Amino acid sequence: MSRLHEKPPFAKKSFGQNFLSDRNIIDKIIDAADLESTDTVVEIGPGRGALTERFLDRAGKVIAAELDRDLSSLLREKFADRSNFHIIDADAVNFDFTAVLASEDAPVKLVANLPYNVSTAILQSLAEQKNLFSEMVLMFQREVAERITAKPRTSERGFLTVLVEANFEVERLFDVPPAAFRPIPKVWSSVLRLKPRSIQIADHDLFRKLVSAGFAHRRKTLQNNLKIEFSEPKRLFEASRVDPARRAETLSLDEWIELTANALQIRETQN
Repeated sequence: MSRLHEKPPFAKKSFGQNFLSDRNIIDKIIDAADLESTDTVVEIGPGRGALTERFLDRAGKVIAAELDRDLSSLLREKFADRSNFHIIDADAVNFDFTAVLASEDAPVKLVANLPYNVSTAILQSLAEQKNLFSEMVLMFQREVAERITAKPRTSERGFLTVLVEANFEVERLFDVPPAAFRPIPKVWSSVLRLKPRSIQIADHDLFRKLVSAGFAHRRKTLQNNLKIEFSEPKRLFEASRVDPARRAETLSLDEWIELTANALQIRETQN
């Protein structure tokens, strides 16, 4: 018996699933993606396929990554007659899209309603793979979107903010009310556009380590946070012209880049 005639799978809390059902919001996401017939679309967490179906009508190829085997089975049957549909059973938190996209000559756009419970982990993984995509249109909890777009000297600013700033140009597009989903969540969502960018950073691993250490204890000063991970923090602050009594959320991206360059230089002189 075809699964299409069965009741669709329930949303699973363990996967952070909330299925988008509002046609107006779906239209707005499709418009934001600005798809061409030559585009390849990667969708993370396609769910029951509400967005997927529209992608298939607009794009040359759609690659969906779904962790829930019940849903991936349903989608394989639902879109069995669509030659431009491809689905992989994958956990996007730690999945490397390089091999999947290696043969793609067309622009690759990533469009997704990310699972709430792993959205930040997925975004950190995507930052490592940003050059595979021409742009991303992603939905997050509104609270997460506010953290991603937070300015210096605001309480929402954190490690994720700086990491995203270093890798993407971010545009906040629109908010999505809870009623747009089934089941209805308790929170609002927001859709962001992220375009990969390249910024000169002396050592990307050191940059991530430095920023992570800076935000390790939010109420502590930079001096107290960085002295745990880095030797000679006083020298580092003097070279970077950064007051060690400041807190991590007050620093701009340029200041983090400057700290990284000087930390690398100090490390090299010690070796």
